[in-house]
Amino acid sequence: MNKSTVEGVFDQAKGKVKQAVGEAMNNQSLANEGAGDQLKGHAKEAWGNVKDTARNIGNSDRVRARMQTEASGDNLRKSVTSAAANVKESINRGLSNLENKRATK
Repeated sequence: MNKSTVEGVFDQAKGKVKQAVGEAMNNQSLANEGAGDQLKGHAKEAWGNVKDTARNIGNSDRVRARMQTEASGDNLRKSVTSAAANVKESINRGLSNLENKRATK
């Protein structure tokens, strides 16, 4: 819940009180002002809900992106270490062949 949502709920409650008092006192202006406050409150609450939803979606997208990045990092590390191991083995085979050729001369 964010500030807009809280303000919206507060404005709705304030508007209901104003409207009820205005109707009880036969004061149309106060009753209308209360209805206006309720309308403003509903709009603020809806806007707050939009912001909360956008933030939640953004958070889940960031988590998903982080997980994909970590998986990519894991794959890259595995590829690099595997390639390094293959190069080492290839060099060792070459050295072994070189030693064998020298030994046979």
